[in-house]
Amino acid sequence: MARPIDVYYWPTPNGWKVTILLEELGAPYNIIPINIGKGEQFKPEFLKISPNNRMPALVDHEPLGGGEPLAIFESGAMMEYIAEKHGKFLPKDPRGKYEVLQWVYWQMANLGPNSGQANHFRHYAPEKIAYGINRYTDEVNRLYGVMNTRLADREYLAGAYSIADMASWPWIVPYERVGQDLNDFPHLKRWFEALKARPAVDRGYKVGAELRQEMSEEAKKVLFGQRARQ
Repeated sequence: MARPIDVYYWPTPNGWKVTILLEELGAPYNIIPINIGKGEQFKPEFLKISPNNRMPALVDHEPLGGGEPLAIFESGAMMEYIAEKHGKFLPKDPRGKYEVLQWVYWQMANLGPNSGQANHFRHYAPEKIAYGINRYTDEVNRLYGVMNTRLADREYLAGAYSIADMASWPWIVPYERVGQDLNDFPHLKRWFEALKARPAVDRGYKVGAELRQEMSEEAKKVLFGQRARQ
């Protein structure tokens, strides 16, 4: 029986991406909570696994190719690795593979960061800065439009259901918090609801639900305004 991989995790969109994939695969995994509101991501032992001091990260004790345990940080890299190891949700042929990966990287570079900034300026910034709110809310709107156009003539983002869909779906979950109305994007809404109805997506989304909590002022101090730590 395969040894479970260790997933260093907190229930956020980037964490959900990985647990959704693992649930879709039926692969064994252990959740190791990293409470980002308490600063657990800055512990030296976690830094050895995730040099960027961010979750999620993983350690595979039976890695692809054999050898010593393998640590990987960055959710997109984790998903690519897991999919490749299991031979599912990432095509092997170059055209199919890179059609998927370009959308994974699009999510990592565009949908995730801009949604995060929109959420921050709309809900957590100590001052309501109209420029910041409008800048990121509008950019998220543009990105939703990119997805809506892409999905107008296809069921999924990149051919068959893949890690591209699993990577993007959690970042659409908080659409109301980032000032969007899915009714303005009918193809995106259809895709979103179809994934939401998948049992494995539901299970992956609910992992660690009991850990979620309201953002305290102390947590805000930990999460916002970070600088280099020597």
